[in-house]
Amino acid sequence: MDSEHLIKLLEQVRRGQVSALQAVARLRHLPFEDLGFAKIDHHRAMRQGFPEVIMGEGKEASDIAAIVRAMRRRKMNILVTRLDAQKMTRLRQLRTGLELHIKARAATWAGRPIKITGRGSILVVCAGTSDIPVAEEAVVTAGIMGNRVERLYDVGVAGIHRLLDNRLKLDAAAVLVVVAGMEGALPSVIGGLVDKPVIAVPTSIGYGASFHGLAALLGMLNSCAAGVTVVNIDNGFGAGFAASLINRV
Repeated sequence: MDSEHLIKLLEQVRRGQVSALQAVARLRHLPFEDLGFAKIDHHRAMRQGFPEVIMGEGKEASDIAAIVRAMRRRKMNILVTRLDAQKMTRLRQLRTGLELHIKARAATWAGRPIKITGRGSILVVCAGTSDIPVAEEAVVTAGIMGNRVERLYDVGVAGIHRLLDNRLKLDAAAVLVVVAGMEGALPSVIGGLVDKPVIAVPTSIGYGASFHGLAALLGMLNSCAAGVTVVNIDNGFGAGFAASLINRV
């Protein structure tokens, strides 16, 4: 339940359209619903503006399906992240209207129409095609949270002219999510070109001395460009969520 639905319910009680007992019945699983193996935080949308997100990594497919079914009963917008091929196949068998996002390794279900609440557009940029899965996780996250999202892929610093040819896209965005592996230089370059918040996402893509993304992470943390903030390695979800919150201000 979110603030909009709670206000609607209270108005119905005030007008006598819903009894106090009926209202209590609707609210009985607040603030959370205990499924035995998981406790679903139904207050999350009221506190943070979006329901609890299901992280698929480390969970059994049957448990993910059970959580999805419980959230569907509440007509919530659902986001499941970090799904492997086997779990995607299992969720596809549910026939629940879930939309699978293969590149993002994610699934979504629109329990209610997605309203565009962001004041501007979010531009997700990635350095190379190997970074696309992480970038797509950010795209899917920001999209289901009610934002207009644009993509700009394969514009890394090894061919800087590809980036500079897209200055209009960079300037038009309200928030930028910039995804890069290797040495992680792209967010610093973009941070020096725009007057918008830049959320840098290091990826684990790179050769041995990249240390599975640690080199990119440290490079981004040490960026000399003002306005660049950094999330954890491969955390496209965290970047998309943060970009959405910024875009609502």
